[in-house]
Amino acid sequence: RSKRRGNRELKKQEEEEDDDDDDDDDDDEGDSMSAAATGRMNIAKTRTYALASEAKGKSLSVRNLSSSSLSHLSFNRNTNNAKQEAGGHKLVAKQAVRASRRANVAVQAASYDQEQFIAESKEMRLKHLEEQAMYALKISCENFDNAVFPNALIAGDVVITHLLSRLGYLKDGKCTVMCVDTFHLFPETMDFLREVEDFYGFKAEVFCAEGIPVGDKAAYDKKYGANLWKEDIDQYDKVCKVEPFQRGLKTLKTDCMINGRTRWQGFERAWIDLFENAPIGGGLAKCNPLAYWTLEDCFDYIAKYEIPHHPLHAKGYPSIGDAKDTIPIPEDGSVTFKNFEFQGDKAQWLDYASERKGRFVGLTKKDGSTKTECGIHVEGAERTFDRDLWDEGSSVKALGATEEVDSFVKSGPAVIAVYAPWCQFCQAMEEEYEKLSKELSIPVAKFRGDEEREYVQANLNTESFPTVNVVTPDGQVVKYDSEERTVADFKAFVENTVGAKV
Repeated sequence: RSKRRGNRELKKQEEEEDDDDDDDDDDDEGDSMSAAATGRMNIAKTRTYALASEAKGKSLSVRNLSSSSLSHLSFNRNTNNAKQEAGGHKLVAKQAVRASRRANVAVQAASYDQEQFIAESKEMRLKHLEEQAMYALKISCENFDNAVFPNALIAGDVVITHLLSRLGYLKDGKCTVMCVDTFHLFPETMDFLREVEDFYGFKAEVFCAEGIPVGDKAAYDKKYGANLWKEDIDQYDKVCKVEPFQRGLKTLKTDCMINGRTRWQGFERAWIDLFENAPIGGGLAKCNPLAYWTLEDCFDYIAKYEIPHHPLHAKGYPSIGDAKDTIPIPEDGSVTFKNFEFQGDKAQWLDYASERKGRFVGLTKKDGSTKTECGIHVEGAERTFDRDLWDEGSSVKALGATEEVDSFVKSGPAVIAVYAPWCQFCQAMEEEYEKLSKELSIPVAKFRGDEEREYVQANLNTESFPTVNVVTPDGQVVKYDSEERTVADFKAFVENTVGAKV
């Protein structure tokens, strides 16, 4: 009986040890054991069973102890000792496995180069952004007849210029580059434009304030005033930025406008996509090839290809606009981009919405809010004025189409003013011209000329706004050349031209 009881106990002990081994296997599932560790585990198991067998033999050989309880006690004591020794060997084996794992991790850490990983990751990102931007530019230039790129020569714009050149669209004419000269740019900007034109082999179309020859600052000052931006910043934007911009798009018959806006530039642009409809010119396709780029991506691209970029980056300017309201960031000029790398704390340029922190400095809109946009890209940008001139209730006759103008001229004598509602000089003469229409006995009309420039230049003597013409009885159109726009001056000219009191 003692022998059978001992056999049962030994079998039970072996089953418990097998269960323990299964539990250990479950806990360590998925781990890799070294060959040495596995060997130690096998040795431990072998010694466990050997010791258990030895204990069994010793228990059964005690013939002089007839008490079954004493025999059972002896067996348990010996098997417990064997179990403890086996457990010790199992612990040693586990520790060996853990040591092996730690050694593997140490080897992996020693072979990991963090700086290299970051550099490779940035290169992967930039490659993807390049491909995405070039795909958007291909759509713009291959699927539209007149793709136009208004280029301000800032970091993102020089990236787009290089991408367009890589695709061959600058030389084959599939994309036209347009620039707006506000007459208040840094001198370096227009010099840099000529450098870029020579480097890539194209010629940009330059537009400026209406009625002023390109580059003639003196003529601008004489007509609009050197301090217009101080006196009325909204009017300045209309005259020097928005109107020339829109006129350029119309003149070039633009059906797709390419620009360098990005989501990274601030909350006003945080949701732009690669394509959208522009809120100007009655609506046209608008391509934002850098929509998902950061400013750091732009400078990484500039450095990667060592492309021409604005010289003022080397003087501390992250973005460049008008000289009158653009400053370095920080103001001490301690952050620069020279020789295709940054000097100083580049985060002051590259943080979210920091690119244009140095733009529009000190400018506020009429409602008192801080100015953050020039007006070109905002909703409703096609409205460069608050209302039309001589609108409802006016006695001035509105001519809406060129055919109406032709018919009106044939029925002279009459007076016709060619105007643009955004023009400050047209606005200034609105009241006097209204009075003239009530005092003359002949028809007095208006025709909006900024939307029909070729026609008014050819038929209504118009080079700038406003242009007032007197139509003679035989259909001749005679221009009023004076800058004096009072009722008395208008009436005197009409009477002298027509040859009778009117």
